[in-house]
Amino acid sequence: MGGADTVLDAIRDTVGRDGTILGYADWDGQGDVEDHPALRGQARPFDPLTSRAYRENGWFPEMLRTTPGARRSGNPGASIVALGARAEWFTADHPLDFGYGPGSPLARLVEAGGKTLMLGAPLDTMTLLHHAEHLADFTPKHIRRYETPFLLDGETVWRSFEEFDTSDPPDGLADDYFATIVDDFLGSGRGRRGTVGEASSVLVEAKEITPFAVDWIERALRSAS
Repeated sequence: MGGADTVLDAIRDTVGRDGTILGYADWDGQGDVEDHPALRGQARPFDPLTSRAYRENGWFPEMLRTTPGARRSGNPGASIVALGARAEWFTADHPLDFGYGPGSPLARLVEAGGKTLMLGAPLDTMTLLHHAEHLADFTPKHIRRYETPFLLDGETVWRSFEEFDTSDPPDGLADDYFATIVDDFLGSGRGRRGTVGEASSVLVEAKEITPFAVDWIERALRSAS
């Protein structure tokens, strides 16, 4: 009973008043900007306060974004929404280039000793592993370059971005290799797998799975070369 609000309420009760909840928002307008360059003059600029979360990330990020007290980081494509005691700290000063690396909300999740919960979500969608992808030492890393409009003091300003391309796996790895990493991590005796309601769920420590994933990626790519 209660639907999505009940889920958010349950998570808030679990983390308590001193905890913080994060959700990967991305930005629903980025695809419009890149897919339709002829409409550049009509593109809506990214505004952390009002731009909608990417709809394919599910209902949770947008609901979190619109919950009173939520904060959102300023990198459009890598934006994270946070709600709770340390929301400002998690979302402040998000680097605009290479937004899954050092200084990102994902890096701060690791630093803070946080956890990642996959609540009925496919394991190959664990966003934290993009941080591990960034940290892993391998070549080539494909770099994506693009432009995005920002709302700055009421005016639209265009800025160029650079980011490791997260839309495709590194050369030599399967499309769903994140799921294999999570399965191997759980198989090592770390993390927890179970059900929440009727949803198959996984809970992992960010500080544990991130270095595990970095090592996994590096070893897998050495074997594939």
